[in-house]
Amino acid sequence: MSMWLSDSQKIGVAFCSGGGFFLVGGVVLFFDRAMLAMGNILFLIGLTIIIGPQKTALFFARRQKLKGTAAFFAGLALILLRWPLIGFLVELYGILVLFGDFLGTIAGFARNLPVVGPYLGAAVDRTGIAARRNAELPV
Repeated sequence: MSMWLSDSQKIGVAFCSGGGFFLVGGVVLFFDRAMLAMGNILFLIGLTIIIGPQKTALFFARRQKLKGTAAFFAGLALILLRWPLIGFLVELYGILVLFGDFLGTIAGFARNLPVVGPYLGAAVDRTGIAARRNAELPV
């Protein structure tokens, strides 16, 4: 992996991973507003560092992704306005619309994990996530 990513992109992956951990932690702690907000901020910073500011702006401004962008940022605003449960659900919808095309790639990677791979593969086949592949990735 080190030969494909620059040093700044590795830092961006660390920010995105931290954002994911904070989001999961915020959900586990019964939708803790501070952790959810920190997770969102870290995720956005990490995404911007990985693909660059211009590509990030273009990704969120695509015509077919405007509904997802509006839902994501409305959910973030609701979390900051002390409505964490509703904000998280709205934001989750936005994430699915924005990054739904990438879920097939993630599912293909998850199939190759040693212990849980076969179980994840069966779950992916039942839900049909892998069928949503599309060439419109942000990079």
